[in-house]
Amino acid sequence: MIRAVIFDFDGTIVDTESLWYEVFKQTLSEDYGFELGLEDFAKGIGTTDDILFNYIDSKLGIQINRESVQEKTEKAFNSQRDILILREGIKDLIEKCIEKGLKLGVASSSGRDWVKHYLNHFGIEGQFQTIKTKEDVEKVKPDPALYIKALEEMGVEPGESLAIEDSVNGSIAAVQAGMHCAAVPNDVTHFLSFHEKVMRYKAFSEIPIDELITEKDKG
Repeated sequence: MIRAVIFDFDGTIVDTESLWYEVFKQTLSEDYGFELGLEDFAKGIGTTDDILFNYIDSKLGIQINRESVQEKTEKAFNSQRDILILREGIKDLIEKCIEKGLKLGVASSSGRDWVKHYLNHFGIEGQFQTIKTKEDVEKVKPDPALYIKALEEMGVEPGESLAIEDSVNGSIAAVQAGMHCAAVPNDVTHFLSFHEKVMRYKAFSEIPIDELITEKDKG
C-alpha cells in the first residue's frame, strides 16, 4: 500500500517548463539563429541543462556562450514568471493525500531556493515533510538519488511510495528507486513515451489515490 507521495516540482506542481521553452527558444533564435524544437528541448527536462547545451553545441558545431544564454533566458523568464500558476488539479491532489494521512515530499533536480520560492509563493511549502533538491545529491534525475534521499528521510520503503512526475527523466528516477510512479504530462511533455511501469494520466484527478492506498504492493 502507499504511505507516501513524492512530487516532482518543475512541470508537475507548476508548469515552469512551457515558459522556459518559449524564452529559451527565443534567446537561441536571436543570438545564434538556432531554432530549438520542442522534442529536443524535452530531452533535457527533469535533468541537468548540460544535456540540452551539449545537443545545441553539436548541432551548431560550436560551443555557445552558456553563461550568456542562461543570463538572458533567466531575465526573460523572470520578467514573465508572474503568469505562472499551479497546474490544474495539483492542489486538490495534495489536499486529498493529506486527508488520507499520507506523508508528502518534493524531489526536484532544480535548486532549493527556486523550489522553495514557488512553494512558499503558492502557500503550500508547509504541506511537505521533506524537500530534496540538487544540492542534496551528487547526481540529479534520471539518477534515483533524489527519491532515495527523500524516502530515507521520510522513513518509507520505495514500494510503499508513489512519485508524481511529468517527464521521462523524472519517471525513470522513480522507477529505478523502486517506487510506483504516476505521470501527468504537460504541454511540453505530452508527446513523450514513458517507461512501461509508469501509470500515465491526462489529469491529476484521474490518479486513483484511494485504490493505491488499499492495494497491496504487487512488486
